[in-house]
Amino acid sequence: MATQQWTGVPDCCTPSPEDFPSVPQGVVSPPSLENLSCASPSAGQARQPEPISYVTLQEQRCVLSWFQGWTATQRERFLQDLLGKAVPGKVCTLLDALSTLQVKDRLPNIFECQLRLWTQWFESWGEEERNHFLHMLEERDPVFVSHFYSSVAGTAGRD
Repeated sequence: MATQQWTGVPDCCTPSPEDFPSVPQGVVSPPSLENLSCASPSAGQARQPEPISYVTLQEQRCVLSWFQGWTATQRERFLQDLLGKAVPGKVCTLLDALSTLQVKDRLPNIFECQLRLWTQWFESWGEEERNHFLHMLEERDPVFVSHFYSSVAGTAGRD
């Protein structure tokens, strides 16, 4: 690719290093990004949270977009699925999951495909990414997430 030569521009308009002010002496340069921290100095040993990857963020936004369009019945099904992921192995959630298993002669609907993708994505996320998703979901629907936390608490002691 060739560069374009500018014509008709006098040399007087081309800035030189002398045209810019010099850096004042004794001025401290701003800290580098590595040195910036939201944690207090007393939290020195606290581990910094891992940033959410762009791909994971897009997956989470996609699920939240689906969630906005789901019916109350579909949201309840999603709640049961989320509960099963949050407290795996609890008897109450296993029985709920078994009750949804059916042999079908038809193709899955869009909601079922969304749940399959949700499951694949959720399983690939780390704990912090999963917590981030719950936080984003809570911003969209605090009542739903409150119900989820109540349901998780309701599984305590059930084995």
